[in-house]
Amino acid sequence: MSQELGKIERPTAESFEGTRKIFLVPLVFSPAEPPPDYVGMLERYWAGVRNQVRRLSERTSPIARVYHEGVYESGETGIKMIEQINRRSHALIQEYCERDARVESLEDSELFSESLDWQRCLMMGPMSRKVMDLALNGYREATRQRYDVMAKRINDTLLAGESAILLIQEDHSIQFPKDVQVFFVAPPALDEIHRWLRDNQGRARQSDAPASGDATPDAEGTKPPD
Repeated sequence: MSQELGKIERPTAESFEGTRKIFLVPLVFSPAEPPPDYVGMLERYWAGVRNQVRRLSERTSPIARVYHEGVYESGETGIKMIEQINRRSHALIQEYCERDARVESLEDSELFSESLDWQRCLMMGPMSRKVMDLALNGYREATRQRYDVMAKRINDTLLAGESAILLIQEDHSIQFPKDVQVFFVAPPALDEIHRWLRDNQGRARQSDAPASGDATPDAEGTKPPD
């Protein structure tokens, strides 16, 4: 079960000696060109993440591993992949990788590609119910297998006494090994981002709503699973 940083009662390194720890950092919506009112939230969020991860590592043990959703290479190649995926993630992990931390492969490349392909199919909005069901089931199964692979790779590479950063979407469903302590990194700006996304989704639904008497196809089934 994840534990929020605010609930930690100033642990000491000795109290975590020999245990495996993951500092889970949610990957938030981060477009290439964010709207002006969203930029400040992103900056506050990642600054808060950096501070909380640093405090956690100081109170438990230094960061030894880095795991990032979408990364299926280790070492220097993995660092370059993170830089391409998310520059803010890269800025966070860079200081640890310049010391002794190592980026570990988290994904299986084929499963990751398959998941993206099914997601693209869903985003296109198939007109046939049969094709829609096929794409939805394919996406769900590929995603389930991805999370199984992630859990195994964490278990195989995270050693006793080590701490790691895991950057992944907040709605993941990884089943972590029972002996791994997971700390959910949640700066105050995360709530700001949640509210901003909810408000913008609400406005988008209102603007897309048909006028009275208009006939439009039901678009519910065209949205990829969250």
